[in-house]
Amino acid sequence: QVQLVESGGGLVQAVGSLRLSCVASGMVFSPNGMAWYRQAPGKQRELVAVITSSGTTNYLDSVKGRFTISRDIPKNTTYLIMNSLKPEDTAVYYCNTRARDRPRGSYVDFWGQGTQVTVSS
Repeated sequence: QVQLVESGGGLVQAVGSLRLSCVASGMVFSPNGMAWYRQAPGKQRELVAVITSSGTTNYLDSVKGRFTISRDIPKNTTYLIMNSLKPEDTAVYYCNTRARDRPRGSYVDFWGQGTQVTVSS
């Protein structure tokens, strides 16, 4: 089964920067992209950034111009580079990929365990 492991979270002051990493392991069949989500306490999980297999990216409006999603395919790693961080960015960040669960299976979502990002004022 596919496993996703996030890292890079931590405590940072406002206007600071962090780089999150998501490493995929296990057998991955036909992944069609990667995404980063976040969830703050008491709030719903929201999509932060996506990158398709073709390299197209999309971002949550509130992070545009500050966050960048990228992939290193040979390393099975997806990054979220976060600049100009704000306290409102505080959340648990999760990476996500959509892939087949087996060679001829259906596409399903795989989630990491999350990494905490805390931005102080």
